[in-house]
Amino acid sequence: MRKLAKLALFFSLSFTIILLIAAGMRLLSFRLEWARTLSWQPEPILIELINAARWAVSFGLYGGILLSISYCVRKKVFVPIAVLCIGLLAFAFTYGASFVLDNWENVSLENKPVQPLGGPGLILTSSNRPTSTVIILLEGPDEQIGPRVVVNPDQPMQFFPGYSGAAPSSVSLPPVSFSDANPWLLESLLIDIRLNAENLQQLYKRETSLFLIYTGALIFILCSLSFIMKISAWPLANLFLGCLAFRGILALETFLNSPEIQNTFDSFLQNRLPLVMAVPVIFCGIGTLVYLYSFLIFLVKRQSGYAN
Repeated sequence: MRKLAKLALFFSLSFTIILLIAAGMRLLSFRLEWARTLSWQPEPILIELINAARWAVSFGLYGGILLSISYCVRKKVFVPIAVLCIGLLAFAFTYGASFVLDNWENVSLENKPVQPLGGPGLILTSSNRPTSTVIILLEGPDEQIGPRVVVNPDQPMQFFPGYSGAAPSSVSLPPVSFSDANPWLLESLLIDIRLNAENLQQLYKRETSLFLIYTGALIFILCSLSFIMKISAWPLANLFLGCLAFRGILALETFLNSPEIQNTFDSFLQNRLPLVMAVPVIFCGIGTLVYLYSFLIFLVKRQSGYAN
């Protein structure tokens, strides 16, 4: 009982910490994006925080289950009970976080004027290179077609007055020189996490029962991968293999929810089963096979132990 209590505490802390860190990083990426293009803040900071937290819920779900399974194997908690405990906690935390965020979004917000970045005399550059073009906004970014001074490499300064219509392309504002190029592996992970978060949000807003079924099936297949944490005698290696397996489930989820595969499911099922139930059924089927495999391996090892 004490081990289960520690496991519950560990999962709670893992889910919460991962959610907070991921939400903070996502919010920072939102702020950097509109800062990079010098656009007005598109929506209040609270809405951006809610959107970042929704994205982070998926990270918390995957990360919390992965770390908790590794913890229960290292601490030698009875795996079937530990997996059941982790599944129930993951289900409760995911639903609770979605419920709080959905109701938080419905809170009436004051329409406060959003201020652009910078003020008069703001200096922009198209890149960090010495040969880049420099633009000085004399009236600040709130007047994007206002007067400015343009400095081109090896050319004298040029003054451009304000324009009543659209500014010529030669004096358009360059993006701030923040690099947004991510490695392909990281970028694909972020895309799949975003798609998972959007899918969970759509299901929650569509019907709570669909959200519960889909989330339960996803947790079911994730918890079935607990056998990976026992493959080798090195916990760190097992955790790395678990990360790869969870990444595979995330990629499979993205693949199964793609429009092309959903159309294939629709033509195959022909209204015999609701389309939204196709992916949960597949997850439950795969998870059941994995659990059966783990049980058979357990029986084989137990009989071998008795035989010796």
